[in-house]
Order: sequence, then structure tokens, then C-alpha cells
Amino acid sequence: MLRGVTICPDSDLSDRLGTSVSELGIAGILRTLDHYPNELELTRFLRAHAPQIVFLSIESMSRALEIVAGIEATIPGVQIIAISRDYDPQVLIEVMRSGIREFLAMPFQRQNVVDALLRVREILDKKPPAIDSTDLLFAFLPAKAGVGTTTIALNTAGAIARIPDTNVLLIDLDLNSGMLRFMLKLDNPYSLADAAERAGAMDEAMWPQLVTKLDNLDVLHAGKLNPGFRIEGPQIRYLLDFARRHYRAICVDLSGNMEKFSLEIMHEAKRVFLVCTPEIPSLHLAREKLGFLRSVDLGDRVSLLVNRYHKRSVITPMQIEELLGVPVHMTFPNNYQGVHKALTAGKYVESGSDLGKQYTRLAHSVTDHKAAAPIESRKRFLEYFSLLPARHSLATEGKKSN
Repeated sequence: MLRGVTICPDSDLSDRLGTSVSELGIAGILRTLDHYPNELELTRFLRAHAPQIVFLSIESMSRALEIVAGIEATIPGVQIIAISRDYDPQVLIEVMRSGIREFLAMPFQRQNVVDALLRVREILDKKPPAIDSTDLLFAFLPAKAGVGTTTIALNTAGAIARIPDTNVLLIDLDLNSGMLRFMLKLDNPYSLADAAERAGAMDEAMWPQLVTKLDNLDVLHAGKLNPGFRIEGPQIRYLLDFARRHYRAICVDLSGNMEKFSLEIMHEAKRVFLVCTPEIPSLHLAREKLGFLRSVDLGDRVSLLVNRYHKRSVITPMQIEELLGVPVHMTFPNNYQGVHKALTAGKYVESGSDLGKQYTRLAHSVTDHKAAAPIESRKRFLEYFSLLPARHSLATEGKKSN
């Protein structure tokens, strides 16, 4: 069914049109504006609903022509159908000169409406509207609980938002242990659950109430613990489609439980950042998750982030690459005090710190589409990893013999 919206100050006219269109099942009217919007309102309205058809009242021809220009500038290819209370040959000529090829007047005879919609559908099938939508969607997936994925997602999103003219959405999709609300001391009563329930009817007036704005970063937190809440695939797709039209970049903090909706997100993502630490349990689970992601055709989207790394770490990035078969995109130094300070203040890690600089580097690498330089492997960690139990046994025997 074609997606339509109506811009019409005449409520009786828009109601009659809505009744005529809904009876046919060819198009649906998602939203009606009862006034001619200004340029900013029109842009928000169109991005919120991404219509294929705009039913536009020509009650005021001058204002209608301004709206036509705004529609074509925002979403080229959207089909416009002019509507009026009556046929006026002079007005009809003016409508045609503006580039509008379809015109409907009351009493909206069924066959006239059907013919107009079918002609519009044929045009849309050949050339769909060019809806501006970002591809900068990044999913952050923990190898195991407690590796610091939320801290990386939050600070990377904040670093992206500091890039000029870049607005960012950060979504907490950890429904059982979401931490963003606590970490940023957010008091917004609305959460992801509210957004999901309203996903199909989301609009430009509702969205600002659901998110918390922090300069160029909007945050949609997970809300309070609600074990009975479930997110369905269509809800996720509606939310992502809406967000892609409104933000330059989107960061999603996942739980790591590999829920169905998490897989939906990862299939939509440009990159999936698998976060681990240089420790055996974390690397074991990272390898397990990588194997699963490869089995569902997501392996080529995965980049590895190693958190809490320091030069004295027993396991090096080169060895991690050898074990997992994935290049380490970036490492993040262990900075307990810096993270604790940020957590206490409800802010980002200081951007001038070594850790903060790494978040900035990651932000620039993903927005500029430049991958971090791979680290050359110098030691076969697969062998090292497999020999760990044997080495432990030998060390134990040596102690006993001594």
C-alpha cells in the first residue's frame, strides 16, 4: 500500500478525501497537516513519514506552490496530487504549470481517485522517491558482560556528535541491564519501550519527548527493568527507518544475548563492533560469538575492539587477531579513574585523556569510512591459546617437584 500524507487547511475536504482513499486499499494516509507548514516544519514532517504521495490542497495557490518546491527539495520523486473543492479550469492550468500532473476535486468520485492512484503507483514503481537516509549505523556488541561496551558506545557516540554538523542517536537496547539512563543520570520517563509501542505511528512531534537531548546527541534509554517486554522485528525496522531519516549517525548498545531484534539491528548496521578484553574468558566468548555471526552472514561486518588494554597485558592484540581471525580495529587503555570520574559526574570521559582520544579516533575512523591500520601478527596465538592448559599443568608439576 502506498504511503500518503495530506496537507490541507480545510478539515472537511481532508476528511472526505481520507474516506475516499481508505476505501480503495491502494494508499493509506498516515498523517494530515491542517495548515500550510513553514520550511522547517515541512522538512520534519516529510522526514518523519517518508510519504510516497502528498495530497496537497490548493486552497491558497501561492502557499501550495511554496510547499511543492519544499517537497521536491526534501524528497525528490514524491508524487503530489492536488485537491480542491471544485474544478476551476484556470486553477487547473496553474496546477499543471507547477509540475503537478494529478488533480482531484470533490465529490471525489471513486473511479477518478482509483485512476489517479494507479497512475501515481506506476510512476513510483519505475522511480521511487529519493529519501535521504544515513548508512552510518553502528552496533556495539559485548563478548561477555562487563567488558565495558556501554562505556565505549556512549563515548564514541559523544565523540561523533562533536564533529561539526553531525547529529547522533544513541539507543540502549539492553532491555535487562541497560546502563545509559544511570550513567548519564537521565530523568526522562519515556524509554525504548514507549518508542517501540508507538513505532508505527511515530512522528516529528512525538519523537522529541522520547529522547533526551545532550547537545548534538540524542539518547533513547532502555527504561526500568521489565522482563515481560518484547520488541518485535517490525517495531525495530520502523524505529530504524525513522532514525535514519533524522540523524547523521546512529549507535546502538546491544546486550550480547543475541536476541532476534539484536540480529535485526546487526543486519542493518554498517559495522558491528565486538568488544572484548585481553582475558581468556572474554576471548573465548568472543570466538563463540564470531562463529555464530559468521553462520548468519554477519562475519564480514564485524570489527574487534579490545578494551582495558595496557602494554603489560599478558595477551597482545597480535595474539588476539591470531586467535579470532579478525583484525583488531582499535584498543582502549585501562583508565579506571577516568571512567569512574565520568560515571560519577554523569558525563563523557575527558576527551583530552588517552582514553578520550581513542574514542575520538574511533569516531573519526567510522564517519570518514577509514579503517584503523591493521596490526601485524608476530606470534601464532592459536598455538599459545591451545597450550595454556598444558603450560598450567607443567607449571603445577614443577612446583610439586620442587
